[in-house]
Amino acid sequence: MTDTLPEPCDLLIEAGWVVPVEPHGVVLEGHAVAVRDGAILAVLPAADAAARYAPREHVRKPHSVLLPGLVNAHVHNPMTLLRGVADDLPLMVWLREHIWPIEGKVLGPAFVADGIELAIAEMVRGGTTCCNENYFFPDAAAATYARHGFRAVVGLPVIDFPTPWAASQDEYFAKALEVHDGIRADALVTSAFVPHAPYTVADSAFERIRVLADQLDIPVHLHVHETAQEVEDALARHGSREIARLDRLGLYNDRLIAVHMTQLTDAEIALTAERGVSVVHCPESNLKLASGFCPVEKLRRAGVNLALGTDGAASNNDLDMIGEMRTAALLAKAVAGDAAALDAASVLRMATLGGARAMGLDDRIGSIEPGKRADLVLVDMDPIEMQPLYHVVSQLVYASGRGQVSDVWIDGRRHLRDRACEGIDVGAVGARAREWAERIGAMRGGRTEAA
Repeated sequence: MTDTLPEPCDLLIEAGWVVPVEPHGVVLEGHAVAVRDGAILAVLPAADAAARYAPREHVRKPHSVLLPGLVNAHVHNPMTLLRGVADDLPLMVWLREHIWPIEGKVLGPAFVADGIELAIAEMVRGGTTCCNENYFFPDAAAATYARHGFRAVVGLPVIDFPTPWAASQDEYFAKALEVHDGIRADALVTSAFVPHAPYTVADSAFERIRVLADQLDIPVHLHVHETAQEVEDALARHGSREIARLDRLGLYNDRLIAVHMTQLTDAEIALTAERGVSVVHCPESNLKLASGFCPVEKLRRAGVNLALGTDGAASNNDLDMIGEMRTAALLAKAVAGDAAALDAASVLRMATLGGARAMGLDDRIGSIEPGKRADLVLVDMDPIEMQPLYHVVSQLVYASGRGQVSDVWIDGRRHLRDRACEGIDVGAVGARAREWAERIGAMRGGRTEAA
């Protein structure tokens, strides 16, 4: 009788701890994850894995935690090129007097591609492997994400006024369908409708989106109830709050990814749970723009699927999902008046499986389970700032930083090795970002501070 030969695999990662996210709150010590053809084969004790598999690459990190890749569920990634251009201003002043005028002069495929490349480098170095993009020129965005092998849901924009992307409602929809059809075969890049916000999109456009989203089986990604002023304006314009309007139009359903949601009544929270709407919390952007506080713990207790996003780097000012987890957890406790609100395991779930579920990708990513795609992240827990280490997930959320992310894989392909990006020229990306800064600074009369 002969011994069974080890099974070949592409990658075997042994970590001190594996946090699969599903089951919730579980930490597996001394485990390994086997990967083949971009998919997770097995999660098992390291000793068993060594006997069972013959890996092409064997990674051993006994002082690291292995996580599912972080999912940034709301970004405007080309706006990395506007990072810090107009800080310390309220939302509508920031948008109308600074961001929109600049975008009107620079918006185009090159701006989008260069901004997204900068964002990809930043996200990979922080452990983010998937994002939910909301910006113009989705054709350029999709091509950039695909070229770099980064997982993304690319938004198909709809807004009531002309932009460099489209001049009319009909053109927005025609181009949306063209982009959607162009990426249907892509394994990593998918699409969603991104009407900007209820206050910039007419009922007629929302009605078309509802029909097309159902036909194409894609999500709708929308800013909702971001500020108190937005709600007051909606009452004056429509005689109802925006959530009631969206519900009347048939859009308040399980396809909707509702971003911000800082102004909610208890009845709206109950309706959100009943309709299966996912909510994306962007705590640092909301804090910086003084937009309000999302009642995350009330939503969680009501059974709403919660996700986490950074928003754009122009209003955050980073794409740091590890930092965002800490802010979200701390802020939720203050808002709820309860130190037990939004515990560490729950906020990690928001940043992984919750985001994947909101985006319709939870069958592929968001947790470390056999059959799912290998979007994986190693975080070094050995630095002196991490000692002593009692509870891995709590330490990850409350004490770690994105600088501890050492290795990243997307769909089984390595994107970060010992903190060094693979497949992207970080020096060239930075040089292009500085060129954009010079151009935009000159356009604003050399100003480097908000006027």
